[in-house]
This record gives sequence, structure tokens and C-alpha cells, in this order.
Amino acid sequence: MISSCPICNVQVLTAELERHANGHFEDDQLQRDMELAHQMALAESSTDVMVANAHLSGCVGSFSSDSNAQGASSSHSGYSSHYGEVLDEQISCLITAQIRGKVQEIQGGVMSLLRSCLETEGGSSTSIISGHIDHHQSISSEDKGWGCGWRNIQMLSSHLLKQRPEAREILFGGSGFVPDIPSLQRWLEIAWDKNFDTIGSSHFHNKVYGAKKWIGTTECATLFRFFGLRARIVDFDSTESSGLQNKNVKRAGSQVRGPMDKFVVKNNPSKSSSELCQEDAESMRGRQVLVDWVWNYFASGRSDRSGMQRVTVSDKTPLYFQHQGHSRTIVGIQKKKGHHGSQDQYTLLILDPGHRTADLERTLRSKKGWQSLVKRGVHTLKKPQYQLCYVDCGIANAEEIEQLKTIDSILVRF
Repeated sequence: MISSCPICNVQVLTAELERHANGHFEDDQLQRDMELAHQMALAESSTDVMVANAHLSGCVGSFSSDSNAQGASSSHSGYSSHYGEVLDEQISCLITAQIRGKVQEIQGGVMSLLRSCLETEGGSSTSIISGHIDHHQSISSEDKGWGCGWRNIQMLSSHLLKQRPEAREILFGGSGFVPDIPSLQRWLEIAWDKNFDTIGSSHFHNKVYGAKKWIGTTECATLFRFFGLRARIVDFDSTESSGLQNKNVKRAGSQVRGPMDKFVVKNNPSKSSSELCQEDAESMRGRQVLVDWVWNYFASGRSDRSGMQRVTVSDKTPLYFQHQGHSRTIVGIQKKKGHHGSQDQYTLLILDPGHRTADLERTLRSKKGWQSLVKRGVHTLKKPQYQLCYVDCGIANAEEIEQLKTIDSILVRF
């Protein structure tokens, strides 16, 4: 809690108030405090009074989400202007208190090593990969078994912070780094407080900080949309139940198992479900529709459209890749041309938070055994449902942000 000193009117932690006030009775300290109070009074109209050593665990709970700060600090001016209003104390406190997530640095970068491996492979393959991304692994003592969703958010965030200047300005209050899981949990709670994904948040009772709960694409999209980023969800569904979901009927929370989201509003494409089913049966067999979509997604963002290079880099974000029980990050896709009229073969290129970063670096650097960690063929896609989340370019305006509060998706049947 924050209290004002009765002597100099400086705001300090309540627990430190008595010590601070007693310090006024020491002559030297009194002079310094009076000078500080004078300086703060002059700057009061343009800067927040923030507690530099605030602890994250008490940061959000100490303030009401409706409280108003006196102004945003200059270091977060881009974030403040994005929302067109001063930051409230809840957000200001978290910006200061959030902690940088731990990540094992890979010299040269994981994507550079992956590109080198793909370029030295034999055969007539063509690959498209994302730009920079850091691999964030799950840690046994912290999040093993439940934290994969948060780790994928961290990986996607590392890409956005490096590749998109407009996102760097506003993500996590302009901090410039990827926060740890507890900090991300706080950001998600704030997004819920601001009425993003009100239906889905009720499943968590609007509380996720400190909880070992699975999350999925909806929470990923909610987090990024809160910052004004255009996070999109695509549903790939082969189950009969999708007919019910097409009508925007949401299942009860008791029927939600694992991170696969059932609350998301699934929008029909232009064709009817029967037409899509017929088309799937004729020309898009099985999970091929998913890898076709992934190829087209990355291909639409590559700079070299000639297709002559063995490996090209796309400006598209990596894909948060969710299925029942686990989630990973798709960082690219490889295609091998079919011979004598046979179908082209696709292989997803994936970073799994369940793998150790050290193992990933070792195999990529030695060019031995990396395929088993990174490559996933169509035959491995055996789940009835998949969800992808990606982030479009640009920053949403205030009107669009209101629309982004409702988490929806595009439904693709396969």
C-alpha cells in the first residue's frame, strides 16, 4: 500500500512510512527531503510517483483497476499515447515491477542455425522460416507440465520485440524485454479487468497469477490484443461438434478439458459447412489442409517470391500451435516437390518448449539429430482439433480495440 508522508507529502510504501517520517528529524536528512519534495512538486503535473522497489506479488492487488495515475513517465510515452490516456496505477506499477524472463542465449540465434541446417540438406526441398525468435524452455522447478502456453507466448513476444518496432513501443509498457511467467500472468489479469475475453476469463474466475493452469490460443490472443496488436486465431476442426460451434454456441465451462478453447467465437468462411466438407473430401485430404494453410501463410510474407532459393525468410510471425494437451511454436515449413504427379510433401518446423535449449543448440550446431527436435510431418498430426494464433502487422485504433475484446476465430474444416 502507498501512503503520503505528513511532513513532505512524498508517497512511500506504508511499511516504510514511519522510518521515512522519523528521518525528517535528522537535520541533513530533512534538508535533502525538503529539496526532494520541492523537485517532485515541480514535476507533479507530468510524472508519476512510482515505487521503484515494488514487489510484483502485491503490485496489482494494491490498486483498483479504475484508479487514475497523474501521468505516464517519459519512458512509457509511446504506450500511453497509444491508448490516448494516462496510464492507471495498476499498469504503471506492473511496468516497473515486471521481471525479465530467463532465456538461454544461443550464439548467432536459433533461426540462423536452423537456416544453415536447412540449406545444407540434400534433395529438392524449399523452406520458409520466420525471422528472429528465442527458444524459451519449460523448467522442471517452475512450469514443467503446465507452462507450455506461457513459453510459446514468450517465444512469440521475442519475435515481436525484435522484428516489429511498433510492437516494441507498446508491448509490456515499452519495457523492451520478454517478462517471466508471473509477470505475464499479471498482464493477462489486467487484460481481463479491461474486459478482454470476458467469457473465457470467467472460466479462470478472472484469476491466473500464481496458478499452475493451462492456457491456450485465446489467452495468447487476449494478451496481445490488450496491447493493441492484431492477434488472430484460426481453428482447424474435423469433429462433428464443430457444427454446433459454428453457430456461436459456447459450451459450458465444465466441458472444457485442457487448453483447447471452446469459448472462442468461431466464424464461418464464405462457403457453407457442407460445401467445405465436400471440398475437403475431394481435394484436401486429412491434415493436409492445415499444412497447406501454414505454407500459404508463411509464403505470403516472404520477400523472395521466385521460389529459387532453398531457404527464404518470411516477415510473418511464428505461429502459436495448440492441440489437446500441449502447445508449441511453428517457426517455418519445408516443402519437397512430389515426383511424377505425386503430392508435394510438407514438414512443419517447430520449436517445442518441452525441449532443452542446450539440446536444440547442440544438434543444430553439429547438424546432427536436429530433425527429430524440429521437424514434424503431416503423419504426426493425429488430433481432431488444432488452433493457431498469429499477429498481423500494425496497431489497432481505439475503435478496433473495442472489437478485439471479443475473441473470435476463423473456422477451417478438415
